[in-house]
Amino acid sequence: MGKNYIDIEDDQGATLRYRKHVNGRGLVAHGAKVNPKAFVEVGAYIEPGAHVAAGARIARGAWIEPDAVIGENARIDAHAHIGPGAAVGDNAWIGVRTEIGAGARVARGTRIGHDEIVAPGLTVITDQKGLWLAA
Repeated sequence: MGKNYIDIEDDQGATLRYRKHVNGRGLVAHGAKVNPKAFVEVGAYIEPGAHVAAGARIARGAWIEPDAVIGENARIDAHAHIGPGAAVGDNAWIGVRTEIGAGARVARGTRIGHDEIVAPGLTVITDQKGLWLAA
């Protein structure tokens, strides 16, 4: 049986320890809170201070930055990036290679398509088809 953690050196030379999440084996930094009923796929990273709720699915290559919040049953697709302090509401969907800027808010049930960019600090609400509505 292999070890359940990995140490990674950041750009400033500090070593961060990540544990492998029990459900999916993605990497969760010390100080992040990830519900055991969330799924964090191998190759996904959850940074310190981030919170991931029950039922959320974080796909391979996704990166959840410090202090970001991912709501219940939210889906973050492959290679998406959730910026520091951003919040993704319950049942929201973030597409492949989508960038959610620092401090941005994605409302409950919102659908953000593939290869989209949500500017830092912006609040986004969509209809069920993913068409952006005035917030």
